[in-house]
Amino acid sequence: MASANREKNKGPLWATLYEELRRDILSQKLIEGSKLSEAYVCRKYNVSRTPVREALFQLEAEGLVRIIPNRGAFVSGLSDRDISDIYDLRCLFETQAAEWAIVRMSGEEIDKLHETLDFMELYTLRGDSERISEFNTVFHDIIYEGCGNRFLRNTLLTYRTYIRNALPTMFHSSEQLKDILKEHKAIYLAFETRNTKIGHRMMEDHLQKSKARFMANRLLLDNDEKSY
Repeated sequence: MASANREKNKGPLWATLYEELRRDILSQKLIEGSKLSEAYVCRKYNVSRTPVREALFQLEAEGLVRIIPNRGAFVSGLSDRDISDIYDLRCLFETQAAEWAIVRMSGEEIDKLHETLDFMELYTLRGDSERISEFNTVFHDIIYEGCGNRFLRNTLLTYRTYIRNALPTMFHSSEQLKDILKEHKAIYLAFETRNTKIGHRMMEDHLQKSKARFMANRLLLDNDEKSY
């Protein structure tokens, strides 16, 4: 499967391998402390030795792998504290993105935000968490683009990648789905009224609650795995 997906990727092989390794580390398919020998990576991901070293160097620079001279590369992974810190950093940056987007987005872009919110409401009524998640992503992407700063946008996309790969599947009750919709409605209202202070406060409130939901799901998953 990995090699099939790699065929579709036009980028360098090491970059594709790096993405695959990063995803498996963040999702804990590769356990913290486990050794990533070149032979193991070549066999598991069906690659030659050439791209392995560059991929491992990139992962080390990102803090996901630790390379010890004469011993090899070992998975560092992300702890609960790491995830908590990433959420806090995301909150700092995304509240700024919201403030800038409220000022900089056009009326058409705000209309698109409203349209996305309408879809979120539709699928909340249907209890379709998968579709809600899709439009949730679109909602935040509009804000990332609308903030008008590519560096901030790329930072936020990186944080989102960490968070999503750390817990690929999230469970939400019907009440939680309704709460998520309310939080996004409050954010949208700040955009509609062009109120940066409310936008900052509502985005911060949403992300703090999102963090609580995420960490609760992560704890639940850890407990389920320990019960086997």
